[in-house]
Amino acid sequence: MATLTVTPVVAEILLAVGAMALLLVGVYGGKRTLSTVWTGSVALVVLAGAAVLWSSDQAPGVQEAFGGMLLLDGFAVFTKVLIAVGSAGVLVMSRGYLVKRDLDRFEYPVLAVLSTLGMFIMVSATDMLTVYVGLELQSLALYVLAAFARDRARSTEAGLKYFVLGALSSGMLLYGISLVYGFAGSTAFTDIAAIAAGDGAAGNIGLIVGLVFVLAGLAFKISAVPFHMWTPDVYEGAPTSVTAFFSAAPKVASMALFVRIAMGAFDDMIDQWQQVAIFLAVASMVVGTGLALVQTNIKRLLAYSSITHVGYVLAALAAGGEAGREAVIYYMAIYITMTAGAFAVVLCMRQDEKYSEDIADLAGLVKTRPALAVAMGILMISLLGFPPFLGFWAKYTAFLAVVDAGLVWLAVIGMIASVVGGYYYLRVVKLMFFDEPAASFEPQRDRGVKGVILTTAVANSPLSLLLFGPLNTAAANASRAFGL
Repeated sequence: MATLTVTPVVAEILLAVGAMALLLVGVYGGKRTLSTVWTGSVALVVLAGAAVLWSSDQAPGVQEAFGGMLLLDGFAVFTKVLIAVGSAGVLVMSRGYLVKRDLDRFEYPVLAVLSTLGMFIMVSATDMLTVYVGLELQSLALYVLAAFARDRARSTEAGLKYFVLGALSSGMLLYGISLVYGFAGSTAFTDIAAIAAGDGAAGNIGLIVGLVFVLAGLAFKISAVPFHMWTPDVYEGAPTSVTAFFSAAPKVASMALFVRIAMGAFDDMIDQWQQVAIFLAVASMVVGTGLALVQTNIKRLLAYSSITHVGYVLAALAAGGEAGREAVIYYMAIYITMTAGAFAVVLCMRQDEKYSEDIADLAGLVKTRPALAVAMGILMISLLGFPPFLGFWAKYTAFLAVVDAGLVWLAVIGMIASVVGGYYYLRVVKLMFFDEPAASFEPQRDRGVKGVILTTAVANSPLSLLLFGPLNTAAANASRAFGL
């Protein structure tokens, strides 16, 4: 069994120390430290260090920390690297936007690092108490980030809505944890798994109800229907760079936690949690696709698009087994590139010193900003899942796992949703390439935004054929190395 040359929680320690140091420097330092330029650079170094620590060994075996409350395995390594890269990417493309929106404050990267720390804990959690600690650390930072533009009513409203509904989901999660503890006698995943594997587990109503409440609390975090009501309003009201952050790393962490609980603690109760996953998947695909059809705001469109994609991922989760687990993390790896790139393009929608969010303003973009139009077109087609773009391989892997699990009807619903969803993705492409220009956006001088757009557009283009094999192999190895 391979071992790491560092402790299992070294990345978490690095993030915690880095966040505290940045906070102290920001509070007691000079004026230069009060901007996101300096603190953001340090935060990027911290996140990059965390990613390097994990990516240096793709086969860490299974290591425990804090008495088995945290676990490090190949699954955790893969998802932590994704989270670190996603968080760093959003920080890179946020600098110019924060300056132009007069939001250039040192608290932004500090909150991003603290939220990422919570995500790392979620991914490695093997105890219900650790789950709650990681989830709340992530959420508390995100509540503040949603209302970061505190002098703007929409941002304050977004933060308040997210906080209130987040508190509700936390209550549901805690109630579920208390029921699980009451009927299993422990909060440790290993003990719960032993009870779930017993002969009477299928008839243990209290344990099943507790499981349902736990999954409902997690469903809120991944924006699954019917716990999606906060998503479009928060996505629209929060600063765009914050929305980009919401749509990337936290989704990966929450889905990884969903997998850890369903396929770890309750793996032998798949007949019970599979029903919940199927319901959430179908509802998310249908509702997300239907409501996206009528959106005129690009951020709300991407919000409902994210809900639909969560439905596809949950369908793969419902397939169960190693194939379903592989499809989930493979899909989330690709989803990060698609959504980060799309929001980077939204950050370029600036005219007359104001940021636009209307889809109609993208009309004729190919005539005024051809490179931007091509990049957005690639990302929209990839989100649609049209071959041979990168998004196609994500859906192909997910639907293949679903079909292999005997859930052909669920795969059919997913494919129908994909076809219907083509309307709102192709509508954006049609506006950009075939309509007359409606607006002329200012030239983008932020190298961070340009870099993210270029990287994600190339990755999602037909050149994705070069990425399909290595990324699929990494996801397969991570799935096989799932410790609990």
